Amino acid sequence: MTAADPSATGDTGFSTTGAPDTDPEGGAPVRRRVVLTGISSRAWEHPADRGALTALRELRGFDDVLRAFFGMWNERSFRLAYLGGGLRVDHRQYPRVYQRFTEAAATLDVPELPELFVTQSPWITGKAIGLDRPFVVLTSGAVQQLDDDELRFLLGHELGHVRSGHAVYKTMLTVLTRWAANLSWLPVGALALRGIIAAMLEWWRKAELSADRAGLLAGQDPAAALRLLMKLAGGGDLTQIDTTAFLEQAAEYDGGGDLRDSLHKLRMTAWTSHPVPVARAGHLRRWVDSGEYGSILAGTYPRRVDDASSSVGEEIKAAAEAYREAFSTSSDPLVGLLRRLGDGAGDLGAAMGDGIGRAGGWLDEAARAARARRPGRSGATG
Repeated sequence: MTAADPSATGDTGFSTTGAPDTDPEGGAPVRRRVVLTGISSRAWEHPADRGALTALRELRGFDDVLRAFFGMWNERSFRLAYLGGGLRVDHRQYPRVYQRFTEAAATLDVPELPELFVTQSPWITGKAIGLDRPFVVLTSGAVQQLDDDELRFLLGHELGHVRSGHAVYKTMLTVLTRWAANLSWLPVGALALRGIIAAMLEWWRKAELSADRAGLLAGQDPAAALRLLMKLAGGGDLTQIDTTAFLEQAAEYDGGGDLRDSLHKLRMTAWTSHPVPVARAGHLRRWVDSGEYGSILAGTYPRRVDDASSSVGEEIKAAAEAYREAFSTSSDPLVGLLRRLGDGAGDLGAAMGDGIGRAGGWLDEAARAARARRPGRSGATG
């Protein structure tokens, strides 16, 4: 399925007037989506997320350690819990959801459709779980409160997690969190686990931004993406919510207040797995405005066939550059104060960039050696 230049249809901005998918017999036009044939997950992954994933995939023996870890916590138990306590979605159960799922998967060119379950909960949420055969779970609240376009965005978000391999690490994070709770009576063990969990949560927040991009690519409807984030923030009744006011909130959250607000935001987010909805809306809008979204729809994106030849060092440097750019452009009061401290701030940034470049080069050499030892192994998965 193909579409005209998206920039000519208004699909590259956060408008609320995009044409939804409807039955042609009803007289309304059907939104046409570009099928992103052969797209690699690198196309939507946030640089900080992609850098971490690429480094992990190239670590010699990491897959063995990961599988041993899951051997201690049987992956099948997760699936059985939803098989017994939820509803498996197909053409007979929740057919509307299944149709949106197949549409999102077709647009992202997902070769194998994961299992999909719906579980009872009033909250709008979804998750991807598993190692060998990841599956997706939605809540009944999401099914009931989201329209077709919003649902397609959410399902594309979860498919993005699956295609990026996030489901594996999120499952690991879930297990580690349970262990931390069970080992809270052991001060040393609990502290070590909390440190690992904190680092993984920082990565996961970036992974959520990646998945939002995948959801937008799956639905190709920025207005629907924004509506979903508005519903996450304030419930399902959008008749009393103003899009402009919501985006103003996002701008105020990003850079408003003083140092006390900055410190409160750090405290609020340090132990959370998801960025707050207004921050996600702001990030997604900046990604659209950057032109990357439109370029992908126009056919300029990395392909899965090239994943094995991707540079580990370049991914690491891209992650460092993303953090550096965020630091230099942020309107957060605390970040602004840090930028003003000392005349050598620019020199420090340059030195950090040089150090990252050297580390990236070393990782490239290690990756090439690892691939030589393991012929046929892909350096990254799509």
